Amino acid sequence: MSVAAYCIFCCRQIGTSGPATKNPPSWNDIRKIAKVTGSLILGGFVFITYEVLSLKKLLQIDTQAIHQEKLKSHVYIRTSSLNPNEYQGITYQARKEIHRAVRKILEAEAKIFRRPFNEHFSTFDGEDHECALWLLLKRTQSEDKEVRLQAVQELAKNTHWHGNVCWYYQYGTVAQTCDQRTAIGLARSKDIDLRFFLPPPSLPKMKNDYLIEDELRLLLVSLPQTGLDPCVQYFTSLALRESSQTLAAQRGGLWCFGGNGLPYCETLGKVPSETVELFCLQALVQHSKVSSHCDKIEAQGGLQLLQRIYQLRKDSAKIQRNIIRIIGNMALDERLHSSIVRAGWVSVLAEVMKSPHVIQSSHASRALANLDRDTVQEKYPDGVYVLHPQYRSSQPIRADVLFVHGLLGAAFKTWRQQDIDQPVDKKASEVQEEYSQCWPKTWLASDCPALRIISVEYDTRLSDWKAKCPVEPHRTSIAYRSNELLEKLRAAGIGERPLVWVSHSMGGLLVKKMLVDASKNPEMDKIVNNTRGVIFYSVPHHGSQLAEYSISARYLLFPSVEVKELSKDSPALKVLNDDFLSFAKDKKFPVLSFAETLPTHIGSMLKLHVVPLESAKLGIGELIPVDVNHLNICKPKKKDAFLYQRTLKFIQDVLATDLGE
Repeated sequence: MSVAAYCIFCCRQIGTSGPATKNPPSWNDIRKIAKVTGSLILGGFVFITYEVLSLKKLLQIDTQAIHQEKLKSHVYIRTSSLNPNEYQGITYQARKEIHRAVRKILEAEAKIFRRPFNEHFSTFDGEDHECALWLLLKRTQSEDKEVRLQAVQELAKNTHWHGNVCWYYQYGTVAQTCDQRTAIGLARSKDIDLRFFLPPPSLPKMKNDYLIEDELRLLLVSLPQTGLDPCVQYFTSLALRESSQTLAAQRGGLWCFGGNGLPYCETLGKVPSETVELFCLQALVQHSKVSSHCDKIEAQGGLQLLQRIYQLRKDSAKIQRNIIRIIGNMALDERLHSSIVRAGWVSVLAEVMKSPHVIQSSHASRALANLDRDTVQEKYPDGVYVLHPQYRSSQPIRADVLFVHGLLGAAFKTWRQQDIDQPVDKKASEVQEEYSQCWPKTWLASDCPALRIISVEYDTRLSDWKAKCPVEPHRTSIAYRSNELLEKLRAAGIGERPLVWVSHSMGGLLVKKMLVDASKNPEMDKIVNNTRGVIFYSVPHHGSQLAEYSISARYLLFPSVEVKELSKDSPALKVLNDDFLSFAKDKKFPVLSFAETLPTHIGSMLKLHVVPLESAKLGIGELIPVDVNHLNICKPKKKDAFLYQRTLKFIQDVLATDLGE
C-alpha cells in the first residue's frame, strides 16, 4: 500500500511540474520518468526478496538453539516476537499480505502438480538428515501398513543421522513425536537403541511413612471379591491376610509365626516386606487373567503402582518378572494398550528384552507381542511363551514347534543345556557365553530360522504339601490341563501352520491327551491335521516308578493328582495310550522316542530309574535308548551331541516340504 501511494504521488508531481503544452516530452523528461520508475521497480524487487527471506526465516527451526541444547530432549522452534511494536504500521501490514500471497502460491503449486505441500519450505530449512528424519516419522504414521512397517524398520536402523553432531537431539525427537504403534514396533526391533524411548513418567514423591504393601492391599481390596475363580479367591485372601500381619507387626509389634504365607518375621519391627509384595503380586497375576479385572486395575492406577514397585525392586528378579507377567496379561485387551504405553511400559519392556536371562527377556517378549497388533495376529495367554522369533523379522514363519515340559519342569529350565563342569583351561566368562539357558531358543532357532518356537508352562507338584492352589485338586489332572492348554494354544495360533510337538516326561502324556481330545472336537481340526510329528523324551506311557514310590509313602508325602495319574499300569494311562495309538496310526505321522538308561538321584538318599525302558516304549515309531538320567534326557551336553542332532534331524525331515528344504 505504501509503495502504490508513493508511485501516484511521484506521477502527479511530474504531471503538474509546468504549464500545459502540446509539445512532445523532451529527453530530459523521459530520463526523469525512467529514473523514478526504475528506482521504484528495483526497490520493489528488493523489498519482496527481503520479505520472502524473512518468511523463510520465520518458518525454520533455530539450529543454533539445537546445537546449544543438543543434550536436552526438547524440540526448539522459533516463535513469533511478543513485542507489540512489531505488529503496528504499514510495514507490518505489507509483510502480512506478502506472506499470505506466498503461501497461496505454494499451496496452489502443490495442488496443480498433485503433490504434498512443499515440506522442505513449509516446515524448516534444515540439513538433509533432519529432513529425512521428519519425513520418516511421517511415514511411520501412514495408513498404508507396508509403508508404515518399512518406515519403522528404517527408523530402527537410524542410518539417517549417524555421525551427526546432533545425534542425541535426533533420538529425543523420535522419542517425543512417534506414535504408539511406532514405539511398540521400535521396541520389537532387534538391537534397538534405548534412546529411542522416553523414560517412564515421573511419579509423585513418596511420603516418609509410605508403604508399598498398603497400596497393593488397597488395590486388591478394590477388585471384585465375589463370583471369582477359586484360585483367584485363594491367592487374594492369602495376600490380604499376610499384608495385614505385616502391618500389625510393623505398627504394633505383633510377633507372627507364618502359616500358609509368611514363613517367619525376623524381628518385632522388621518384616520381609518383599515377600508380602510377592504374595500380593501373585494375587494380581491371577486377577489379571480376568479381562474385567484388568479394567479395574487400570482404573485404580495399578499400572503406575506397578511401575513404582518395578523401579524400587530392581534387585528382585522374581518381583519384576511377576509385574511384567501382569502387564503381558493386561496387554491381551487392546483397549488397555494406550494406558500401558502412557504409563511408560514400552521403554521398560524394550530394556528387559535385552536381558541376558532368557526368563526375563521371554516375559517381556510376550508382553510386547501382545501389544504389537501391526505384525502379530496371535495373542499369547499366560503361560505361553514365544522363544523365536522374539523380534520383528522379515523371515517368513513356515511351521511351529511346541515344547511341553513335565513334572516339576518349566518353560525354560527344562530345555536348558546340560550342566557341565568348567574346564581348567577356560575362564568362567567363556563357559557362560557357550552355555545355552534354553537350547530351543538358541540352537534350534539358528538352525531353523523359519520356525516359530513356543514353550508352555503350567504348575505341577509331587506332593499336596506344596500345593499352590489346593482348593480344587481336579484342576491338576491331565484331562483338565488338556482342555485349558488347548484353548490357550488356539489363541496363540497353534494349528494354523504345520506343527511338531516336543515333550518331556508327564508333558508327553499331556500332548497325547490334547491330540486325542482335539481329534474329537471339530473346532480343533486344524491342530490335528497340521500335526507333522511328535517327539517324546522319557515319557511314562505305562506309568512311572516315581509314582509307585510316592504312593508307598503317601502318609508322608500326600502325592498330588499328577503323581497318582502316573501309577504303573494305571487304567487311565492304558485308555489314553490305546486312544493315542489308534489316532496316530490313522493320521500316520512320525513319532520319535528317547529313553533314559541311567538312574536319577532324588535327594541325597534315593536313586531311582524314573521311566524304565519298557514304560518309555510307545508301540509305534522309533525308540532310542540314551545313557543319561531322567532329568538330562532333554538336556543335550552340547550342540553337536547326539540328542540334539537327532532331534534336529527329525524336525527337519518331517517339515522338509513345509520349510522348502
